[in-house]
Amino acid sequence: MYRSSNIVARIFDRQICTPAPGTSVHHARRFYENLVPSYTVYEVECPDHSFRKFTDDGQYLISFSRNHQELIVYRPRWLSFSCKDEDCDKHDLPSRAKRFDSFFSQLYCVPLASCNELICKDFFLYMESNQLGLFATSTAQIHDAPAVGGAVHGVPSIEKITFLLLRLEDGEILDKKVFSNDFVNLTHNMGVFLYDDLLAIVSLRYQTIHILQIRDSGNLVDVRAIGEFCREDDELFLNSNAQGMALSDKNKQLQLPGNHIENHLHQGQPNLGNSFLSGIKQRLLSFIFQGLWNEERDDTLRIQRLRKKFYFHFQDYVDLIIWKVQFLDRHHLLIKFGSVDGGVSRNADHHPAFVAVYNMDTTEIVSFYQFCDHFHATSRNSMYMNFISSHSNNIHALEQLRSIKDKASSSAQFVKKMLASLPFSCQSQSPSPYFDQSLFRFDDKLISATDRHRQSTDHPIKFILRRHPYSLKFKIKPGPEAGSMDGRAKKISSFLFHPILPLALSVQQTLFLQPSVVNIHFRR
Repeated sequence: MYRSSNIVARIFDRQICTPAPGTSVHHARRFYENLVPSYTVYEVECPDHSFRKFTDDGQYLISFSRNHQELIVYRPRWLSFSCKDEDCDKHDLPSRAKRFDSFFSQLYCVPLASCNELICKDFFLYMESNQLGLFATSTAQIHDAPAVGGAVHGVPSIEKITFLLLRLEDGEILDKKVFSNDFVNLTHNMGVFLYDDLLAIVSLRYQTIHILQIRDSGNLVDVRAIGEFCREDDELFLNSNAQGMALSDKNKQLQLPGNHIENHLHQGQPNLGNSFLSGIKQRLLSFIFQGLWNEERDDTLRIQRLRKKFYFHFQDYVDLIIWKVQFLDRHHLLIKFGSVDGGVSRNADHHPAFVAVYNMDTTEIVSFYQFCDHFHATSRNSMYMNFISSHSNNIHALEQLRSIKDKASSSAQFVKKMLASLPFSCQSQSPSPYFDQSLFRFDDKLISATDRHRQSTDHPIKFILRRHPYSLKFKIKPGPEAGSMDGRAKKISSFLFHPILPLALSVQQTLFLQPSVVNIHFRR
């Protein structure tokens, strides 16, 4: 613990004091209490792009063209300018310093989408170890598409979804993965999860979890598909069994009178799609059945419980679909099940759902969970993501959770609200130290580490020290310095914080496709 809030004194303390084991990073992050983005350049001259985010290592700023056809990648650089006087802080910045290219240099511009496709602006995943970026393009949704070929009724269809793997150093496209007449929820990375070199893509329309591996060479390699089948030889076994059943039925038909043969010929062609539930659904039903079976020792009570809890709700279980998936480690998946309406809705909070842990090696459902924070799974190569504040590692976040629980009308409502965030969307939170709730206090209704647009305000957002002297350290104000001239227009803001540097972008935009107002906040 530093004895002084003065940065020079803290540097001396760092030289002569050794932090407790396992606390060196937390100790070093306290320097961010002194190094804050305290200066703002309002309404920066910049290209009219859709700015997505900084990569987790801070090496790149990702943006897309307004027509959602091109990817533009920038390299952050620090502002530099000369001053003749001794105290340059008294002078205003030169006019060139207020331009976007004084803080960022464009590396390249790459076309990603064809004429009938658009870049999915809410989707981007970064593989830090190889500096690879995963992007997606798609055609328009077809909401009333017929459910053919085993598709789920009520889930829209997209004619073409293309995942593109790029090397961000030079913008070269290394590989592509195309899904045809399918539906993957790409909003805020919901339908895709990256863990180390493993990638999980959820096909809502065909209820399949596609597991891919990203090789060092930049290739996307299919590993397995979980859904209709769980083991690699399930399809072979079922097809072989179906052929055996068909041959047996045919032999029986040959022994029947001639006038009956024609009426029974169709029985030799069994329809597996209508005969069996999917493999993952059978695993789920088996787990639920076994759990209820083991809860009672008396046979009579056991049958009564199964009738009430299992058979009565059997069709409800059958109708469940996979909403979302998250890696817990390289062997286990956290799978969220729910109704069809909730799976395609932007707000699934009001739809019943539950989560299950699935072991990919044994193909078994391991357990159900009500709520647990260890579902925050991060790749081993991403050090920055390990310090995002949550109620398991931060006492202030835990107090917020208790406050939410106290305000809830019932325990069931609180659990339902917490379950709505599971599984967590991949790379959906900023690792910036300014969102560390042990360092700073701020209004999480206006700004937070979660990657979401917020309703804009004309008042600055304050960041206040958590420790003595509890002073205001800096403010973030989106939009023009003097405030908006049109108070009736609805405005939304997004905030892009660099994961390491005292540097942030605030982007304010209206719903009428007017040019965005971009402010740059940095330490002068």
